[in-house]
Amino acid sequence: MQDLVSTLWLADHIGESGLVILDASAHLPGSPRNAAAEFASAHIPAARYMALKSIIDHGSEVPSALPTAMQFASHMAQLGVSETARIVLYDDSDIRSAARAWFMCQMHGMRNIAILDGGLGKWRAEKRRVESGTHSVKATPFVANRRASDSMVRSKAQMLANIDSKAEQVVDARGAARFAGDAPEPREGMRPGHIPGSRNLPFTQLFNDDGTYKSRDDLRAAFLSAGIDLDRPIIATCGSGVTASVLLFALHLLGKKDTAFYDGSWAEWGADGSLPMSKGAVA
Repeated sequence: MQDLVSTLWLADHIGESGLVILDASAHLPGSPRNAAAEFASAHIPAARYMALKSIIDHGSEVPSALPTAMQFASHMAQLGVSETARIVLYDDSDIRSAARAWFMCQMHGMRNIAILDGGLGKWRAEKRRVESGTHSVKATPFVANRRASDSMVRSKAQMLANIDSKAEQVVDARGAARFAGDAPEPREGMRPGHIPGSRNLPFTQLFNDDGTYKSRDDLRAAFLSAGIDLDRPIIATCGSGVTASVLLFALHLLGKKDTAFYDGSWAEWGADGSLPMSKGAVA
């Protein structure tokens, strides 16, 4: 199974043994949309609702922190998913939240994971069948393996140290106006701006009009246009830890392995008045 699968591929493989389809839809804070209600109304046949926004570490001081291995394993077990299952993730979200689910799966040792290119929007645009209601599933043992977590995630302290060392490039997935500090942040009391030295590549620039990912050549060109050297390590950041995962998935499609994710993103950095920040379109 490829990392990115088409709607045609999924339609041809639905019902295969060991293949699990997960709806990983999530929406921005304050959005009137309800991912759980939308799933109950219409979803890809046999899909299970992942409840992505509930898979966080509530004991962490980091806003919307990535789950611990135990927390992730418990959630996946309740979904009836084993660590060896073949997973296809999709969403119906403006923030492409399936990429956040993909990152968590990768982080906890799952390797046979794909994202549905174009998500539910493309599936429905092609008049493919959807179901309503919810499904009960039998819990399955799940063994999380967070062996790569230290290399895949960065803390606030590490991001602060990186400003001086410049050992890793930082790319911010937020829109250009938010990055520059010209637009208010959606969270009250949040400073506008960006981490000093970071570059800006709005995640929306990685998609075609139909919601599918751009070609590898176009993805590569987008990173290069943003001033990113693809031969050097990269840390992705964003507003709250969702759209940074889109950048990381795109880099994965390009075969890049020396990447990492700033867990707290601007929700943490922008709330801490002691941390340096920059404004303007150019890092």
